[in-house]
Amino acid sequence: MRDALVAAAFRLFLERGYEQTTVDDIVALAGVGRRSFFRYFPSKEDVVFPDHEGCLADMTGFLAASPPECEPVRRVCDAARLVLRMYAENPTFSVQRYRLTKQVPGLRAYELSVVWRYERALAEYLRGRYGGRPDGTLRADVIAAAVVAAHNNALRSWLRSDGADDAAATVDHALGYVQSTFGTTAAGPAPDGSPDPAATLFGRPVEHPDDVVVLVSRRDAPLWRVVQEIETAFGRA
Repeated sequence: MRDALVAAAFRLFLERGYEQTTVDDIVALAGVGRRSFFRYFPSKEDVVFPDHEGCLADMTGFLAASPPECEPVRRVCDAARLVLRMYAENPTFSVQRYRLTKQVPGLRAYELSVVWRYERALAEYLRGRYGGRPDGTLRADVIAAAVVAAHNNALRSWLRSDGADDAAATVDHALGYVQSTFGTTAAGPAPDGSPDPAATLFGRPVEHPDDVVVLVSRRDAPLWRVVQEIETAFGRA
């Protein structure tokens, strides 16, 4: 019945438009009563995003089951791939939803609230891993935001191709930037033979990835000064 309601809703959205379609129209086409609709969906907006609650639960469970030895940045990147899998399982529906969301401001606002919940789930896991470290909360929040931004950039690129591009490769490429910037273990060579993202600095290949640079700085030095000294050590203005 849940799937029937979603199918009926999107058929009407495509035929009449989102604003012109009512819950009564949806239940009439699906052949059920209003009570049945609200048993599955609190509002008309929720029928546009029927799979996110389950996906968010899967992501939260995936992160909660993380072994202690897992590299945190790699783990949250893998968690983001669960969202991609949800979209890729039904490309036609995902593309239709993308087009509909672009047309309806209210749906865009709803989607932002969903994205925020994913970001909070990632940040909560990272806060647990970085707890007690200097700027641990800041680091967790920045990495979570970066993962979501990279994933969504790649996801929208795939949706704009009407699902024709390789979704996994596109998202892997985007998340590689996050892992190379914040991760502490190598991400491995890319499938296309391009350099290992972990062996790059500011997007450029490192000739000797095993070299180590040690920087000594005052504890009270401002962060911008530390960054400036790091850039100087690497010979970058």
